[in-house]
Amino acid sequence: MKVKGRALAAVALLALTACKQPLPPATPVPPAPTATGYGARPPQTASAPVPGGEAQRFIAGLDVPGQWWTLFHSEKLNALVNRAIAANPDVTVAQAALRQARETYYAQRSSAYPTAQGSASVSRQQVPTYYAPPLNSSNSEYVYGVHTISLDVAYTPDVFGNLRYQTASAGAALTAQRFMTEATYLTLTSNVVITVLQAAGLRAQIATAKRAIAIDQQLLDLTRAQRTYAQAAGLDVLTQVSALRAAQAAVPPLEKQLAQARDALARLVGVSPDAAPDADFDLDALHLPDTLPVSLPSSLVAQRPDIAAAEANLAQQSAEVGVAYTNRLPNFSITAQTATQALSLGTLFGAGTFLSNLTAQVTQTFYDHGTLKHREAAAIAGYDQAAATYVGTTLSGLQNVADSLAALDADADALKAAYDAQLAAQKALEIVRRQQSLGAVSSLVTLTAEQADAQAELNVAQARANRYMDTAALFEALGGGWWNRTETAPEH
Repeated sequence: MKVKGRALAAVALLALTACKQPLPPATPVPPAPTATGYGARPPQTASAPVPGGEAQRFIAGLDVPGQWWTLFHSEKLNALVNRAIAANPDVTVAQAALRQARETYYAQRSSAYPTAQGSASVSRQQVPTYYAPPLNSSNSEYVYGVHTISLDVAYTPDVFGNLRYQTASAGAALTAQRFMTEATYLTLTSNVVITVLQAAGLRAQIATAKRAIAIDQQLLDLTRAQRTYAQAAGLDVLTQVSALRAAQAAVPPLEKQLAQARDALARLVGVSPDAAPDADFDLDALHLPDTLPVSLPSSLVAQRPDIAAAEANLAQQSAEVGVAYTNRLPNFSITAQTATQALSLGTLFGAGTFLSNLTAQVTQTFYDHGTLKHREAAAIAGYDQAAATYVGTTLSGLQNVADSLAALDADADALKAAYDAQLAAQKALEIVRRQQSLGAVSSLVTLTAEQADAQAELNVAQARANRYMDTAALFEALGGGWWNRTETAPEH
């Protein structure tokens, strides 16, 4: 009785010690942004009377469609995006990581329940005569068999919440991976759309640049002919040669970018470059979305997968602080065993063969040279890091939206200016051509006007492509509308 009393006193002392431990530090989630906008922005952009030059209106609070790329009105683009979703290996990787996180969470959640294990064994034993008397007087060899069947049940009472904290950590990791999967999906679809738009813009620029080269070649031929008849100086020929070479030098970089865009599309749809999909998109066949959503900053934190994943990581680190804290408290466990043991199978469940054991245990670390204390401090530092990362990710998301809005404003102004310049160049060319028909100007003047018109057309093509690509970038910055998606999505 004295031993039992001392044991109870020890358990009480451990519980009292646990109650005196400080509570884990509070780990609140940083507040959502209180801003109501992204800086001073006009309600709509400028416009120009060219395809893709429509004014774009910004509607605050308008929801983002789940299949936002369909707003470009291209069945060919839609098919390419769906193909990428079905075949891109990055999505497969993300889905597998999500399944792994889910099963890890389920496994951790199960640790709060009792476990039961059964076992059966047969052993053959020989007892020396000097060690024990014969178990069977008719057996002079003192050899006998032992048959055992047992059932063990173990349970860990979660007195201080250690298991709950571990389960919360695994659940937060699952949530983080779910949003990382959404981020993979968003990045994939955005890259497909932006790459297609880039390829369409490059094709338009290459066509215009080649037209400018043809004009420069005509100018050079004409200047050389004039040189032959002493109507032009050698410097004029060299100047025109330089202009032609400069125009020719501008094409290979554009063709390189177009080839790289094709290779990028091949990677996005999960094939090798030799099987790259058709990238012959035309900007004239694409519709520029003219009504654009602008989510409030307070809503953006829930819409962007990277911000949501950072918040889940913050929750995971908060749970890890609780795990580290409760690891310093007493640990309780209960184990129960029941078994039957006999010398033969026939008597295994007979009278007097059953045995049982019930054990309650409590353990407490009294000295570990500060190991658990430092682990708790490390967990707190990890939480501080996750909190700062969350704030930084949120600010980056707000910056992405603000940058996209600013880019769309600037793109519209640039397109309007490029169109006005092209319009002026076209009018100048018309006047020069009329003058040439009357013999008032030479062919050299006409070709120079055509050269200026070609350069103005190239500037318009570049400005149009920028508007399309920055529109896609805005949808990506707003989170891509994954919460409204109805098509087959990454596995949840």
